[in-house]
Amino acid sequence: MKQLYRELAHRIRGELTDLERITQRIIYLWPVVKKATLDQDVYVESVALNLHSFYSGLERLFELVAKRIDRNLPSGETWHRDLLAFISQPTEARPAIISRESALQLDEFLRFRHLVRNVYTTNLKGEKIGGLVATLPNLWPHLKTELLAFANFLERVANELDN
Repeated sequence: MKQLYRELAHRIRGELTDLERITQRIIYLWPVVKKATLDQDVYVESVALNLHSFYSGLERLFELVAKRIDRNLPSGETWHRDLLAFISQPTEARPAIISRESALQLDEFLRFRHLVRNVYTTNLKGEKIGGLVATLPNLWPHLKTELLAFANFLERVANELDN
């Protein structure tokens, strides 16, 4: 079990590096989208894809913890939303991974990811994307802090199992 906790902590830290790059790319590209006169749709699609990747990366971590630590992955039609609620609550095996406030904000990213997967990119609207981009500068540092705290929790548990 201690090896599992260490592996998960390592995985979270590794994913944070990728999520940081994606977040910076989104924040960098959005002003370019707003200024572009030619091929603006290409930039919108790029930001949309990166927003999709941002949430998907987080969800992979949440899913991994639910499977490996809680041994309880939500199922059914609303499993994505149920997972987001689940990881924002403590369980017998762990504290909450993220706060309820973060989960509420991430719900908008989840909805957008669903939209990206289910519509043609030509139907994506800049207003919706702009709202998500605007939340990232405050949301991302908070999420990163929460995820690092959870990785630290996993490492503490692994160290306690060593003793």
